[in-house]
Amino acid sequence: MKTLLIKNALVVNEGTSMAASVLIVGDTISTIYTDESYIDIEDHVDTVIDATGKWLLPGVIDDQVHFREPGLTHKADINTESMAAVAGGVTSFMDMPNTKPPTTTIEALEWKFARATQTSLANYSFYIGATNDNIDVIRAADYHRVCGVKLFMGSSTGNMLVDNATALARIFDESPAIIAVHCEKEEIIRANREMYIEKYGTDLGVEYHPLIRSAEACYASSAEAVELATRYNARLHLLHLSTARELSLLSDGPLESKRITGEVCVHHLFFNDTDYARYGNLIKWNPAIKTEEDRKALLDATCSGRLDVIATDHAPHLMAEKQGSCLEAASGGPLVQHSLQVMLEKSIADEIPLTTVVERMCHAPARLFHIERRGFIRPGYFADMVLIDPRKPYTVTSDNILTKCCWSPFMGHTFPASIDTTFINGVIAYHDGKVETSCRGRELRFAPEEN
Repeated sequence: MKTLLIKNALVVNEGTSMAASVLIVGDTISTIYTDESYIDIEDHVDTVIDATGKWLLPGVIDDQVHFREPGLTHKADINTESMAAVAGGVTSFMDMPNTKPPTTTIEALEWKFARATQTSLANYSFYIGATNDNIDVIRAADYHRVCGVKLFMGSSTGNMLVDNATALARIFDESPAIIAVHCEKEEIIRANREMYIEKYGTDLGVEYHPLIRSAEACYASSAEAVELATRYNARLHLLHLSTARELSLLSDGPLESKRITGEVCVHHLFFNDTDYARYGNLIKWNPAIKTEEDRKALLDATCSGRLDVIATDHAPHLMAEKQGSCLEAASGGPLVQHSLQVMLEKSIADEIPLTTVVERMCHAPARLFHIERRGFIRPGYFADMVLIDPRKPYTVTSDNILTKCCWSPFMGHTFPASIDTTFINGVIAYHDGKVETSCRGRELRFAPEEN
């Protein structure tokens, strides 16, 4: 087996930052040296990387991406988006089911796994999508391979809205796995839309988007999900929370003690509604980016542990699809290549501790989904890691964007730190601006908890 030594790094892992060197044997972390005893084996190692002045982190695990395959591959596909992921230090992803056809059957799941085996540079898993009538499929999925159940509750931009009360009750009562929920209340959104159209017509600017898909719409749907999860003692994961008010639905304390957890996405931690004037539809997401007060509350909750996971909701669209009024432009955008750099910028600016960034982006997803042997820098774990150069600024340009849609809301932005090297199962998947396209990730494996 090939050996690789990363020496003299600042290893940021499990709440500490310490000078250390890491030996990889094959696909696995073998030894962590906290002194200079690595010198005894250095001459016998196949590859040595001097990481002096650099930070070594566990690879990021993104629990919410839309890689658009099958059926929407004009926007993105598993190969292109996994390349963008590894260039951003994301070593594992969990892909959402609203594709064409939707991933609501075992056959559709198996197709995705087979495709990822062929084309994904990063490690992967896929959600099974909930519908009004597929509870038998949800019960039959193999949750040692499948990360969870995705539920569009209250609102959906596709055809996967679950709006039948009996179906919802069965999903929360009978799902063997974590239920990850998109919460926005369709009735409130519809009423808001009609009100603003009546007042101002249909040519509404994007600044109306957070007023139509309002904080009230988010809270009402999230509260309903929490009520159902509490009633049936289900494992609920609230995706892309965007408002301060929704934080009242969550609790503080260790993730392991929670039945209801919350995710926040990097765009809700970085932008606020005053940014619509500059970025327009490039920052149009569902749920919408809201006020600065909401952004600050979300960041505070991320630091405190009330919010458990930082993810992206990476959802590419062609630039042509982002044009038009807020009623016409597609919602979503590419983020997976720059999510870690966004949070490193926040950390360098003293807005969030670096150890907390690692906890929310690396450790917490591994703990929450019970991922086997990933998410930490530990002997015996798979060697998924990312080496950061904190002293090398990185400017996003059209030449270094790897997502298939070829744009980013961060175009022209200079981050204070760069992704130096990404390791996937002990293989260098990205280094110094170049992707190793022959690298292939593996299926994530889970140890599902008993409900």
